[in-house]
Amino acid sequence: MNVDPEQLAREAVDRMLLTGPDMASPRPAGRYVVGMPMWMWVNQSPTTYGPNSASATLAGVTVTATAKVSRIDWAMGDGARISCRGPGTKYTAAYGKQTSPTCGHTYSRTSAAQKGGRYPVAATATWTVDWQVNGAGETGQFTETRQSQALITIGEVQVVR
Repeated sequence: MNVDPEQLAREAVDRMLLTGPDMASPRPAGRYVVGMPMWMWVNQSPTTYGPNSASATLAGVTVTATAKVSRIDWAMGDGARISCRGPGTKYTAAYGKQTSPTCGHTYSRTSAAQKGGRYPVAATATWTVDWQVNGAGETGQFTETRQSQALITIGEVQVVR
């Protein structure tokens, strides 16, 4: 029997139950404003960011696969697309109004004209999977993608005197 090690690696990945990014920001309940930098980041776990490893065996051949997110591509709902190489930086009040050093976006229009008054945001994780045949030295790599979605409201602030 001829065993395809990459197919075994894909079976191992299926056992990992990988998902799309666990978006910490933006989140549907958040308050976001036109012209203010939005910081985007994700919560990290083995199924939402990695690393995650699993093995599969067939006919005496065992392949171990390790998956980790290599980038997250964000579609912001207003036409903007942002690609981020890491999980993003968590915002804290100490940062004030500065832009995110790792992953962010600034909306220039409210979401009022959108369906339901909210922008649809999609975060697509590209998982890089490295695999190896145990004891044989054969290795390989492939990618998988998983997506998460959210609807967010972008309002505007007006100064009243």
